[in-house]
Amino acid sequence: MNAAAPTGLVPNSTYVDVAELPWQPTRFPGAEWKILMEQKETGLSTVLMRWAPGARLPAHEHVAIEQTYVLEGSFADHAGVCRAGNYVWRRAGSRHDAWTDEGCLMLAIFLKPNTFFD
Repeated sequence: MNAAAPTGLVPNSTYVDVAELPWQPTRFPGAEWKILMEQKETGLSTVLMRWAPGARLPAHEHVAIEQTYVLEGSFADHAGVCRAGNYVWRRAGSRHDAWTDEGCLMLAIFLKPNTFFD
C-alpha cells in the first residue's frame, strides 16, 4: 500500500526504478552509468556503473572515501582485483587508475566526485 505523504511534507523515501533509468555514457570509453542518487551541493552520489571489456579509467584521486560493490565481472588496479560478490573501499587522497579485462557491473558510492588527471 502506497500512502501519500500529508500535504506540505516531503516524503522520507525516494524509490528509483533502476530498470527504467537509461544508461548514460561517461567521458571514458566503455564506461557508462545510471545515477541512482546525487546531491550536487555536497558531491554525494550513488551510481550503478557498467564497464565494457577492456574499459579503463585513467589516473584519478578519491577526494573522499569511495565504496564499490561488484555485482558482475571484475575490475582491477595496481593493488588487486575486485570480483563479483566482493567489495572494495578507498581512502580519501588515494590515487590509482582502474581497468577491467572481462567487463563489470558495480554499485559505487562517492562522498565527493573524483579528480581526474588525464
